[in-house]
Amino acid sequence: MIGKPYKALLLLVSISVSSSVLAANPQKARDWLERMTLAMSQLTYQGTFVYVRNNAVESMRITHVVDKDGVRERLYSVSGPHREIIRDKHGVRCVLEDSGSVVRDPVIARSYFPELPLSAIDDPASAYRLEVRGTARIAGQNARRVSITPQDIYRYGYDFWLDEQTGLLLKWALKDSSHRVLAKLVFTDFVMGSDVDLRELEPEADASDFVELDTLSPQKTVVTQGKPQWRPKALPPGFRLTSYSHQKGHDGVFEHMVYGDGLAAVSVYMEKHGASAPQIREGNTELGTNNAYSRQLGDLQITVIGEVPAITVSTIANNMVRTVAK
Repeated sequence: MIGKPYKALLLLVSISVSSSVLAANPQKARDWLERMTLAMSQLTYQGTFVYVRNNAVESMRITHVVDKDGVRERLYSVSGPHREIIRDKHGVRCVLEDSGSVVRDPVIARSYFPELPLSAIDDPASAYRLEVRGTARIAGQNARRVSITPQDIYRYGYDFWLDEQTGLLLKWALKDSSHRVLAKLVFTDFVMGSDVDLRELEPEADASDFVELDTLSPQKTVVTQGKPQWRPKALPPGFRLTSYSHQKGHDGVFEHMVYGDGLAAVSVYMEKHGASAPQIREGNTELGTNNAYSRQLGDLQITVIGEVPAITVSTIANNMVRTVAK
């Protein structure tokens, strides 16, 4: 006869194995993330969310409508500096009271809601692991937790909590490789469909106050014609060149390259100015959840920036080498 302690041990082992199988099922996690992507773009919803980053807290309100007029979205601040962003068939326009936060670099001019190129994330060679990790109750809704976990120190990961009925994103958290939360967003109230108040699509600011915001996504770009004059002799695993541009003008010459792994993206600026150009501050700088690293190489200024760990931008910056002769 099997004793109770042994039976209990068998039960614990069974539970542990079952939980491991559930958590390690990447296809199930992918299915949830596909539902989220479709829901966030195709459903009509409205709600208030709190965004926390570097101990700063913002309350925002979003109205997202899909109807005969296409997709219309208005995002505006409830607390803190005035922010208002309009997205529709005419593009993206914004008013930001703290104008210093208007960043035109495509890598960091991101939405509050991450874009997920799933084909790259769950590739067998991906540097991320997909998992389904349980449930929670958020904004009055039952939510399923899905994790995208980095498998090295060169990128960040996400936890997503998705509405079980619709797949809509109710909460997300950005984490480093040590699972430390760097930023998070959570809805505090939420309605859908006919309960959405369409009057909230009307902008509060005057039309003349809005400026166009370039929302070019690095994951959707291709390498332009021409060959970069500089490249990193070593890249963190999984990163590759996704776009390149070169400009020459009266104020100097610069190259702009974007390297990405499918989820994370990093901008590299190689700028050559005249002898009178001011020296840059070398080393790492934190810009919210983004890191930037700058260095001087003769008359060349190198700046690498992205929503990645500091070691990633410094590794790329310190490995830049010339690919073509002067």
